[in-house]
Amino acid sequence: MELSISSCSSLRTSLNSPPSISGCRNKLLTFKTAPPFLSFSNNLSSSTRLHTRKFSLTRPSTITHRRHSIWACSKVDAAGTDPQLNKVLQFRDAFWRFLRPHTIRGTTLGSLSLVTRALLENPNLIRWSLLLKAFSGLLALICGNGYIVGINQIYDVGIDKVNKPYLPIAAGDLSEKAAWFLVFMLAASGLLIVGLNFGPFITSLYCLGLFLGTIYSVPPFRMKRFPVIAFLIIATVRGFLLNYGVYYATRAALGLTFEWSSPVAFITTFVTLFALVIAITKDLPDVEGDRKFQISTLATKLGVRNIALLGSGLLLINYIGSVLAAIYMPQAFKRSLMIPSHVILALGLTFQAWALERANYTKEAISEFYRFIWNLFYAEYILFPFI
Repeated sequence: MELSISSCSSLRTSLNSPPSISGCRNKLLTFKTAPPFLSFSNNLSSSTRLHTRKFSLTRPSTITHRRHSIWACSKVDAAGTDPQLNKVLQFRDAFWRFLRPHTIRGTTLGSLSLVTRALLENPNLIRWSLLLKAFSGLLALICGNGYIVGINQIYDVGIDKVNKPYLPIAAGDLSEKAAWFLVFMLAASGLLIVGLNFGPFITSLYCLGLFLGTIYSVPPFRMKRFPVIAFLIIATVRGFLLNYGVYYATRAALGLTFEWSSPVAFITTFVTLFALVIAITKDLPDVEGDRKFQISTLATKLGVRNIALLGSGLLLINYIGSVLAAIYMPQAFKRSLMIPSHVILALGLTFQAWALERANYTKEAISEFYRFIWNLFYAEYILFPFI
């Protein structure tokens, strides 16, 4: 059906025939069926041509309904692009990147693993009230972790623009003023939680961790300039303080005095050495920026290949020591799990080091190798409660 509307106030439709053209100026619109917004009168002529002067528009109630529908849709669309909501979502994303999620995973797994081990050693002392205390302790550790990595980003913003441009301050997604506010809030919140729940000794250990994290990054100390001191700080905070402090606090919450067990001594030693490897290899992806800003690291001094081999060698010593501990201390460890699991992890490390060599130490391969080291770190904590 073709609908012809002319400037003369007549409406002409033609069924199965060409449109009629009058002396008036016509505009043609084509429809396969009659348009829904028009209803025609039923006056038909004897010919196949239909002439009508009367047509009615859609009922007013329908028009009103459609207007309301259009208004509602526009409101929904506006809500989906609300600038305030976008700001909240952008801040959430920037804050999460500011916390460095891979470090939070390590802290969380380490805390949960040691608490689980302490509870398994003393199942008769487990109480539901301990869950709230354990959660508050984990929150305090995450706050401390956020403070340390946050203060480092504030003072490393120039280097991060080269090495880690995705970090929020370097990317311009988080202002320096906002970053300062966040690190102060994280430190204050962590200290408040620990002070109210865990007593003076654990609070002093927590303060020591914050202090070491501060002098690592903040001038005039900036101990990260000195590779050996920097490695020792990272190993102490992420290795000894975390494991010893969490296990001590858990036993205290159970009403027990601190006492080293063979598995806890093992994981503390293992993770401290592992944290040293993380400290050594963390600079591998950052060699370009460190050289540009004249930051002295082992990677810039000895080369990427040598540091990758050194880190792999130290981790293999860790895994060999784990197998030997299971062999010579069967009363303390489950051989059936500890030996095969650490052999598999050692083989995975060896393969990853070989893949890095084959890739000729490209930046992408180095980043993949560093991520794999963190995955090995997580795996050890996952295994620990069961060995």
